Amino acid sequence: MKPSHAADHYVPTYFLASLGAGGLSVTFFMYLMFWVPHPGRSVPVFEDILAAWSTGALPMRIGIATAVLGIAVFVFLNLKSLIWNLNAYSAFKKTPRFESLRNSNAESTMLAMPLALAMAVNGLFIAGLVFVPGLWTVVEYLFPLAIIAFAAIGWIALSIIGDFLGRVLAKGGVFDVTAHNSFAQMLPAFALAMIGVGLAAPAAMSTQPWVVGTSLVLSTFFAVASLTYALLALVTAFNSMLHYGTHEEAGPTLLIVIPIVTILSILFMRQDHGLHVFEGHTDAAGTMMFLARMVSLQVIFLGLGLVVLKRQGYFKDFVFGSKTSPGSYALVCPGVALSVLLQFFVNKGLVSAGIIAKFGVTYWAVTALALGFQIAMIVLVFRLNSQHFARTDGADAVPAE
Repeated sequence: MKPSHAADHYVPTYFLASLGAGGLSVTFFMYLMFWVPHPGRSVPVFEDILAAWSTGALPMRIGIATAVLGIAVFVFLNLKSLIWNLNAYSAFKKTPRFESLRNSNAESTMLAMPLALAMAVNGLFIAGLVFVPGLWTVVEYLFPLAIIAFAAIGWIALSIIGDFLGRVLAKGGVFDVTAHNSFAQMLPAFALAMIGVGLAAPAAMSTQPWVVGTSLVLSTFFAVASLTYALLALVTAFNSMLHYGTHEEAGPTLLIVIPIVTILSILFMRQDHGLHVFEGHTDAAGTMMFLARMVSLQVIFLGLGLVVLKRQGYFKDFVFGSKTSPGSYALVCPGVALSVLLQFFVNKGLVSAGIIAKFGVTYWAVTALALGFQIAMIVLVFRLNSQHFARTDGADAVPAE
């Protein structure tokens, strides 16, 4: 049996396949988060879902069944892809290609590994909430473990970033500015944000001041680190793109700002919720305006990215055509991120502020956009998996610089 294209031409960017599947599990959790009542809790758990199933009408049951099945399928795909990537990455590190990658701009793609690890921990927590009875009774014991897990992943990420920046900043001439013509160098910021949002979860759900305080401080560090790195990478990359155009295979990275915005938005909302413990909290109108600004920022970068990708013919070549690039998986994250943040904007923004009625016509009209992005990304994931993981020969994959 022939090896798959991904196995033959492995690069760390393939961790984005695991990330995309994990992100899709979150889009299905949004059904439960905003459609299933969960009084007294910040998130729905097994008991809330069972109660809604027992008393809900047919539309509610269809929504719950779809969400539970979707979470099960994509958490499984997330973990399956993560395990495959970890094994492939371990073998890849023993090859000359790894040394070549570590001495190029593409060294930053190694951050896809801690990024995927952090997403997997988030996905497992969602699966626990949905499928494990009585989890909420012991959840306070799990929060310190979650903080330790994300802190460990954070240490891995910071170590990789330290090696990369130490190499390129210690002496000149080792970073190829002409190959910096994309947003590929935003990947470290993406990883830091994902770790930060995981660290912020205990702040939103715990009632223990020391847990909330620890969560707030650590998640703030990673949020600030992410924003700082993103700003520097964004400015320098845009300058390079103006000079040399956008690297064709790295075109999807122009959309990477979109998932970073979603992750940091959820991080800040989790922190804001945690401030209840310390008698501080933003009102509904403030949250609505915050989310409106974040969605607007996403739409701006969506427009920018799509204009460039269309001009390059990227979709024709790498999605619907015969060419393959591991960077194509970077297209999944923006669609997932838009779906998730639109759900928050509708429910935590427009509904909470009293602008629209929950489950009204306008509610479903805007929610339909979120569902549309979700469905498109599901199709895209299976399309890319068939391209990259089918047992067939193909051309070499080149990591985005």
